[in-house]
Amino acid sequence: MRVIAGELRSRRLKGVPGLATRPTPDRLRETLFDILGPRTEGAAFADVYAGTGSVGIEALSRGARHGYFLERNRAALAVLRENLAALGLEARATVVPGRVALTLPQIQADIVFLDPPYDYEGEYTKALQALSQAAPKLVIVQHSVRFQIGTEHGPLREARRTRQGDNVLSFFEPV
Repeated sequence: MRVIAGELRSRRLKGVPGLATRPTPDRLRETLFDILGPRTEGAAFADVYAGTGSVGIEALSRGARHGYFLERNRAALAVLRENLAALGLEARATVVPGRVALTLPQIQADIVFLDPPYDYEGEYTKALQALSQAAPKLVIVQHSVRFQIGTEHGPLREARRTRQGDNVLSFFEPV
């Protein structure tokens, strides 16, 4: 796993051993940031269910002013902190450990990327409900093509959907 573009381009990221996390593939991250384009620059970006932090780190590399990394798994938290330290990003990053449903309302981000483990389908609903209280400018949800996420969640409406292999990126914006 590596950073694809920006100031940290080609830098390697440490992975979490085992099957507790499912890293976002490089090609899908590249597609995501090609779609986001300049929206990332200067934004506060939240990588929710962060795992290694690859998506949030990519956002920071591409000009996000601050990254929030929400993660519950202890092994993933340790690797995430190592990746941030190795890249010198601690000053621009906030790691928020704990359950997402409890920690998500505490952050103020412009762009939120949600990627819960596919076998925890209930987490999608919990996270989207938490976000609907104070909807950010953009919420991106990575999910399996076999999972129907719905097109409306409170004030959030699906604005775009992109499929790549077995993965889908659903983009939600407030009405």
